[in-house]
Amino acid sequence: MPIPSDEAERLHDLEELEALELPVEPDFEAIALLAAHLCDVPIALVNLIDATHQHFRGRAGVTWTSADRESGYCKYTVCGSDLLEIHDILADERYRDEAVAAGEPYVRYYAGVPLLSSRGHALGTVCVLDHRPRRLTSDQRATLFALARSVTTLLELHHHARRTGRAIPRLRELERLKEQFLTSINHELRTPMTSIRSALQLLQEGGLDEETERRFLAVMERNNERLMVLLDELLLLASLNAGTAAFAPERIDLSEVVRRVVGEVAERAEQKEHAVRLNASPGVEVRGDAGYLGIALRHVLDNAIKFTPSGGVIDVRVAAEPEPVVEIRDTGTGIEARDLPHVLEDFYRASEMEEQAVAGTGVGLAIAEKIVKLHGGAVRLESEPGEGTCVRLSFPNPDRDPGPARRGTVR
Repeated sequence: MPIPSDEAERLHDLEELEALELPVEPDFEAIALLAAHLCDVPIALVNLIDATHQHFRGRAGVTWTSADRESGYCKYTVCGSDLLEIHDILADERYRDEAVAAGEPYVRYYAGVPLLSSRGHALGTVCVLDHRPRRLTSDQRATLFALARSVTTLLELHHHARRTGRAIPRLRELERLKEQFLTSINHELRTPMTSIRSALQLLQEGGLDEETERRFLAVMERNNERLMVLLDELLLLASLNAGTAAFAPERIDLSEVVRRVVGEVAERAEQKEHAVRLNASPGVEVRGDAGYLGIALRHVLDNAIKFTPSGGVIDVRVAAEPEPVVEIRDTGTGIEARDLPHVLEDFYRASEMEEQAVAGTGVGLAIAEKIVKLHGGAVRLESEPGEGTCVRLSFPNPDRDPGPARRGTVR
């Protein structure tokens, strides 16, 4: 079977246009009927050719829908850019042994024009066939070329329409994310900045005693720290989304990382009278970045503390079963079913959080999931409103090859 010199590029154009995903297209049927009528032949096809098969997207005079690529004469047409005409197949020693000439449907005549993509690669053909020898007129040749151009134009229009159809929901999603971002950031920035400005104004006016000045300075320091944390979170989220995070994996003890983070949030948990229970199996190792893993775990624990009422329980479990896993289960307010599919999205905040003015930007769990994915792991949430939430972070075994995708994120 002849193979075009641009076979790889030809197949790439066919795939990029998603041409083979189209069903039998009425417009292509019309083009096949028009080709048969204008060329005065019984059979015409709009034929797309992939690596192994011919796909008849438009047809006249036959009920065929496909054939092996080796069958027929279109395999020769896609090797060039001009019309291929075989006046009498049985009289032409190059083609007379082809099965379609020797048996059903006894094709004696073939003419085909390649469907050239915008890059000049043949995606298939518009072809006409007859049971008797013949020749096309110059007008009929010009007609086949015009019909072939119409087919490629339709393929490209369908492709752009599908891309536009997919882009519109994405644009709407981006618009929603932008609104969530602006709403969250507006509140999270405005509150500490207003507090800092008010404290500065009072300090500038003077007349305050030393103790009051110290108190206002402490307020400014706390709010400045809050702004710095917010900025760090946004920069981290941006770098994780862009794939530019400076990821430096090494073999680490996951249990030790979890113990450290539990210790860091212990004071906050005590303030809400939470019982934090840690059950960490010794020597649970992963290949990862301890700093990033600490950030991910802290976000999950912060959420558990924030949404668990006073006197609640937070259980933290670390195990290797059969792959390393961290499970954080709380007795908090839980997540509504409508919100559960979205809580890992950037800037997502449940409607209850907005109504109750709960602080936060909606990036904590999103950052945690992106970090876990960076390590080749996965995050799974289970929750029931009023009964609590379980967040499960699973990781690959440290001896498993991370694969090219994960290795590529290392900087």
